[in-house]
Amino acid sequence: MTEPSTILVDTHCHLTLDAFDNDRGQVIQRALTTGVHKIVVPGIDLESSQEAIALSETYPSIFAAVGIHPHNANHWNPSYREKIISLAKSSKVVAIGEIGLDYHRNLSPKEQQLNVFRFQLDIASELKLPVIIHNRDATSDIIDYLVIWSKRQQVLVGSGMGVLHAFSADVTTAFQMIDAGFLVGIAGPITYKNAASLREIAIKIPSSSMLIETDAPYLTPHPYRGKRNEPANVALVAEHLSEIIGQDYRTTARITSQNAAGLFGWQNGTNYSILH
Repeated sequence: MTEPSTILVDTHCHLTLDAFDNDRGQVIQRALTTGVHKIVVPGIDLESSQEAIALSETYPSIFAAVGIHPHNANHWNPSYREKIISLAKSSKVVAIGEIGLDYHRNLSPKEQQLNVFRFQLDIASELKLPVIIHNRDATSDIIDYLVIWSKRQQVLVGSGMGVLHAFSADVTTAFQMIDAGFLVGIAGPITYKNAASLREIAIKIPSSSMLIETDAPYLTPHPYRGKRNEPANVALVAEHLSEIIGQDYRTTARITSQNAAGLFGWQNGTNYSILH
């Protein structure tokens, strides 16, 4: 699937979910064997944020993000702010996320989603951390909030405001977010036959604005669609992306890994020299 010397980063993988309870260690080992040397595990609530940190402290290749997913916004209470700030003090926490808006499933009231989104953007500002953004059928509000928020920011830990994870909006939105300092997350759906709009985005935006991810256990790429996704499959995303944009696979791996390192500000000791 990939050359052993090629370094990949899965910038979004939910390894804390129970889908991995029976073989989490083997999944992580398969990722390493495939060349996935770093994995970002975002929280979706306080419990999963704590679990992501614990996982990152067990495995050097794993980093954590902490936050409340819009599906869980209705659970927010005033104590969450300080709890998230406390969790983010871990040296392995590289972002606030997964946060955002979801008007498709609407598992939390819209107004509550908006409030919790704003609260967590404020936390990211205070801590100078990038954000990992979930957007489903909420593009207009996402743009409004993030453009205003990005203009208020000073220098963050890494380089960039955050990432629009598993990007599914249009080309115009992609460039609006890039202009605001965000990266675009490319996931498994780019391998699907009906993903013409995603392929158009990949062709038109610069490689310097892309990250690759799995969103495992979800969004499994072709030819394994319908099965559980896992971080090793980010190599399939990289391969397909390379074919679409007419770029050498190793170059895609190098650029997207460097983009991730810049955004998330990996700790000292990370060596990307073998990518060059």
